[in-house]
Amino acid sequence: MKRVSLFSFDFILLGATLVLTVIGVLFIYSSNITSTGLVFSNEYIKQLIWALSGCILLAFFAYFGYTRLRNLSLHIYGFVILLLLITALIGKEVNGARSWLGIGDYGIQPSEFAKLALILFLASYLRGVGNGVRELPRFVLGFGIALLPMGLILLQPDMGTALVFPPIFLVMVFMAGARLRHIFFIFASGALVVVLSILPAFERLILGRELAFFNLISNLNLLKYLLIALLFIALLAGWGYFRFKRSYFYWILYNDAILLTGVLGSLAARMVLRDYQIMRLIIFMNPRVDPQGAGWNIIQSVTAVGSGGFWGKGFLQGTQSHYRFLPQQSTDFIFSILAEEWGFIGGMVVFLLFLVILIRGIRIAYTARGSYALYVGSGIVAMIFFHVMINIGMAMGIMPITGIPLFFLSYGGSSLWTAMIGVGMLLNIYQRRWR
Repeated sequence: MKRVSLFSFDFILLGATLVLTVIGVLFIYSSNITSTGLVFSNEYIKQLIWALSGCILLAFFAYFGYTRLRNLSLHIYGFVILLLLITALIGKEVNGARSWLGIGDYGIQPSEFAKLALILFLASYLRGVGNGVRELPRFVLGFGIALLPMGLILLQPDMGTALVFPPIFLVMVFMAGARLRHIFFIFASGALVVVLSILPAFERLILGRELAFFNLISNLNLLKYLLIALLFIALLAGWGYFRFKRSYFYWILYNDAILLTGVLGSLAARMVLRDYQIMRLIIFMNPRVDPQGAGWNIIQSVTAVGSGGFWGKGFLQGTQSHYRFLPQQSTDFIFSILAEEWGFIGGMVVFLLFLVILIRGIRIAYTARGSYALYVGSGIVAMIFFHVMINIGMAMGIMPITGIPLFFLSYGGSSLWTAMIGVGMLLNIYQRRWR
């Protein structure tokens, strides 16, 4: 077998990754400065250390054959699930979520690495079943692989991180050739769960009145009859389809199952989600509902982005960050600082660098040698795209606040290492595309 050469690297992908990482260190430094010029935190030094160690991880995974990762995928997945269980029991609570393992100020966030573990193991599963993913039982089993770490992360509770898992799953099974009706079922059911979960707060805080339909869900006595009716329709439609083989029975059953899943899922979600997490979705629709509380973050973020103008105020010249108006400014709202200080031009530079990574990632996935590499590559691209879309959209006020970091830029070792390892895997696939 031909040996992997240094010159077979995708230097465009590598260069975009390194430039974004440097930009991240610069703006974490900026976020650590007060209006008087005092540096009050050493976060930028920690980020620099994590960046250097992340480059080592990137290099390791760029050369460690992905076929060996495929053989280890079940063990990696099982180990991460174990870490998530340990985190739920003895993890450190930060910002209302028990999501950290470590000592003192040093630790890791296993939920970040769970994304990569899912990608590796799900890719192995999809490669094994082949066209069988078009069959409902095998599709459901694949969804269960994604649902297990997602459920453990929701219990922390960390809704933002958990939201990354469905897009990864849906993109990977789409690339594997799953039926669109199965993919749409997951998408539609998930959307319905979100809508029904926030409906009580939406009625109370935005509409100021109750919707008649929601009484069917909020009133336990009425809810029993709704669930019984949905179950009866499902049984009747199922019997009709298997007895007469008519397609309209199948579609009645299909839509009824979406409603049933949405209702039951919303009940479970309201038991797990906390009030502040629901408020994040409410203030996305109207931040003025609580401008001094839950809406403060998004209002200040939009103000920072808008005040940067075309050219920006200049590096280290931002006011929103240096006067400490932006909470979590080195993590969730790092893009707000960049947009304020580097303006529209700086934001476009970051957009273009991420676009380079995504385009190169898509190309690598499509030119990959073998289905396993295709699925891993598409899963990594989906993960990066979702992080970028949600975090930057959150900073601009066009996406709800979920606490998802911006890969390469946000402060945090676990998210940076996850992104670096993901790019390393893409480089690995690229180098072996002809082998």
